[in-house]
Amino acid sequence: MEEQPRSITNETESRLMRVWSHSKIWLRRGWPFAAGIVAAFLGVLLYANLYPDPLPLTDQQVDQIVVDAMASATPPPSYSSQVYQMILPSMVLIRTTGEDENGEEGNGVGSGVIVSAAADILTSLHVVAGATEIEIYYADGTQTTAVLATADPQNDIAVLTPAAPPEIIVPAVLGNPNAMRVGDEAYAVGNPLGLAGSMSAGVISGFDRTLPISDDLELSGLIQFDTAVNPGNSGGPLLNRRGEVIGIVTALANPSEQNFFIGIGFAVPITTAAGAAGMPRY
Repeated sequence: MEEQPRSITNETESRLMRVWSHSKIWLRRGWPFAAGIVAAFLGVLLYANLYPDPLPLTDQQVDQIVVDAMASATPPPSYSSQVYQMILPSMVLIRTTGEDENGEEGNGVGSGVIVSAAADILTSLHVVAGATEIEIYYADGTQTTAVLATADPQNDIAVLTPAAPPEIIVPAVLGNPNAMRVGDEAYAVGNPLGLAGSMSAGVISGFDRTLPISDDLELSGLIQFDTAVNPGNSGGPLLNRRGEVIGIVTALANPSEQNFFIGIGFAVPITTAAGAAGMPRY
């Protein structure tokens, strides 16, 4: 009867040993897993402290980002540079040889613009009037001679026919001066004082101006502008901001009768000048 507790004790010890044995096995096998969980948790905490979520941008910061982006962006070309590139292939420099008012041999310089697929050149009549020889210099560097094909003294307009057109003919695009308003941009491209391919910019100053040319002739219906022009600009185009020809530069006004610009220039509307070239009027 006294051996029964000993049997129970042995069985209990045996069970305890098995539990302890299983516990040691679990500890040996589960420790790396638990350690991994702890390490991952610590890693998350460390990352959150080292790399906190960015704060939302303020309005001032957003504005500065926009300003910086705009400052670093390549600006678009200006209207004036686009106008110049558009008209340049149609431009010509005109040099003349002939007798001046005193009957002496002299040379002159002026401007002109190609207005047709046949390379007809529109210019001012006073540029070529009385010339015994007319030389044309194209924008591509080639040159030729020309003859007076049409003259319109009432509007100081002439049409020249070149002996040889340029290899690539680029007629200018004609605009509508009736769509212009006082204050609109106006550009002049020509050869002032023989400076080929010069450009100046200004605005339309008025319309329907009258300018006495001689005792028996006055030009009417002229466009007034403040775009700088000088001797050599005559016959060249007056352009709008789209690069379209709206007039042919014909004169500048100076109360001192000196031949330099003081801020008042005049152009024959292309609506009038185009008629001399056999082109439809607006």
